[in-house]
Amino acid sequence: MAQKPSIPKGTRDFGQQEMARRNYIFDTIRSVFRTYGYSQIETPAMENLSTLLGKYGDEGDKLLFRIQNSGEKAALAPEKGLRYDLTVPFARFVVQHQNEISFPFKRYQIQPVWRADRPQKGRYREFYQCDVDVVGTNSLLNEVELVQIVDKVFSLLDIRVAVKINNRKVLTGFAEIAGAPDKVVDITVAIDKLDKIGLESVEAEMREKGIPESGIAVIREILGLEGSFADKVERMKAMFQGGSASGIVSETGMKGLEELEETFGLLDVAGISQQVELDLSLARGLNYYTGAIFEVKALDWPIGSICGGGRYDNLTGIFGLPGLSGVGISFGADRIYDVLQGLEKFPAELDTATTLLFAVMGADELRYVMPVAKALRGRGVSVEIYPEPCKLKKQFDYAARKAIPFISINGSSEIEAGTVNVKNLVSGEQKAFPSAEIDAILGFLGK
Repeated sequence: MAQKPSIPKGTRDFGQQEMARRNYIFDTIRSVFRTYGYSQIETPAMENLSTLLGKYGDEGDKLLFRIQNSGEKAALAPEKGLRYDLTVPFARFVVQHQNEISFPFKRYQIQPVWRADRPQKGRYREFYQCDVDVVGTNSLLNEVELVQIVDKVFSLLDIRVAVKINNRKVLTGFAEIAGAPDKVVDITVAIDKLDKIGLESVEAEMREKGIPESGIAVIREILGLEGSFADKVERMKAMFQGGSASGIVSETGMKGLEELEETFGLLDVAGISQQVELDLSLARGLNYYTGAIFEVKALDWPIGSICGGGRYDNLTGIFGLPGLSGVGISFGADRIYDVLQGLEKFPAELDTATTLLFAVMGADELRYVMPVAKALRGRGVSVEIYPEPCKLKKQFDYAARKAIPFISINGSSEIEAGTVNVKNLVSGEQKAFPSAEIDAILGFLGK
């Protein structure tokens, strides 16, 4: 009995329509990246496991796909794993190629990543990320430009989003004024789950990690702050300067607030059209962030984060190049696809790969239309010639199945007259053109 074909859970095949739509997303994102001076690189699907371990926190390490060594010297070979994201491989790339690149180094990467996660709606084990990062500068202009990139990409895709911004120094301040400076990671991981499990469960998790009740009360007050950006910042300044229940001062928290004020000040003059807001509950549970952190949510479709990132000051130091700050954002192409599909925002023309089909009546007709097809292709039109003579109904059915909007049917009379007959299958309009007048045919095709 033949084995039934299947693919692993959490992965997907992509047909012609899906690829046209995915490339629309990739091309849109790529075009915006380039306008801000970013150039493309690629890194291998697999990395040495030592490159990946310890960079994503304990929970991230558990989701790494490990690759079993094979071959004659398998026992001596370093352990390997599939990349979990594009940021850590990028940091490795920068250190390894530091003498070949110019700083600040601006790169983008569009490649798949793998996570041994439980597959569910909007969450896959294999998915593409579209990353844009700059390393070698501390300037907050880079954070602002990343928000501008997000704004432009989602405006072009016609998706309304909310860009949420926080700062990991502010989160460090949370831990300090909560009286638990050594529990920054535990507090961050717990807060990062607020949207998923609610405040009570977040507080329960912090208790399990040994955060004192007085500290939990301080964090509860912070997460409950409301009002404008200025309102929240002023209240946080007071708390970081000893105005919380603990009376503890946090210089790190104050530094984070200063960075947020500068970033939002620049955003005010940057002309952002999408919604941008300070979200003090935003934590992003990856250990390598040290400054600004970002997360983007679609406003009109229920799904998790579709874009996220932040600043990391220490990532390249892990690979032997300390003191090189970087900041970046990753676009989740698969979730963006789901949003565009759910909102029916994909352009209709993406579903039509071919503009014009030349029907074939016989050998003479085939030879007659081939030069015309070549001329149209030379002008950028997608043209097919039906591969063999057969009944016209079959050829019309083929055009209908592929949503081809125009068909050209030519017989002996058209050959004698030197014309090409073109029919619009949507409107029914039909015209004959001299075969040499390519411009006229292009006009009829709307090109």
